[in-house]
Amino acid sequence: MSGRVLRAGLLAAALSGAPSTLHALARGRSPLEAALAAGALVAGGRRPAAVRLAAAVPVHLAISLGWAAVLDRVLPPRRRAAWGALAGLGIAALDLGVVGRRVPAIRALPQGPQVADHVAFGAIAGAALGPPPTSGPSAARRPGGSPRR
Repeated sequence: MSGRVLRAGLLAAALSGAPSTLHALARGRSPLEAALAAGALVAGGRRPAAVRLAAAVPVHLAISLGWAAVLDRVLPPRRRAAWGALAGLGIAALDLGVVGRRVPAIRALPQGPQVADHVAFGAIAGAALGPPPTSGPSAARRPGGSPRR
């Protein structure tokens, strides 16, 4: 994973939870409920909050870095923030609609703010990724992995 993708994934991971966090605070809910739900993916929903929160950190980072790498490969070279936001809707469909519906803690979250988090993730990652490199080792290979001729 390139440093550019790593930075974009970490930045998007750190900032993209703002919509659901602000929504939770405005509604008098715990700002940690989304993190606890993410931790339930691996720790289970019946584990103590501290265990779920500890599990959430590596889960969230791994998922964020993985999606940042995918976005780097699939987003067009121009307007990556806008395309990333649109891709965030697709990521939300997979994360919340396919995986999340099987996890009661994720299913119980207000879905609108969660979708907004995903859109924010895509936009932030796309903006942070910037245009794909035009030279160097990562530009010398096509998506299939074979060198350009």
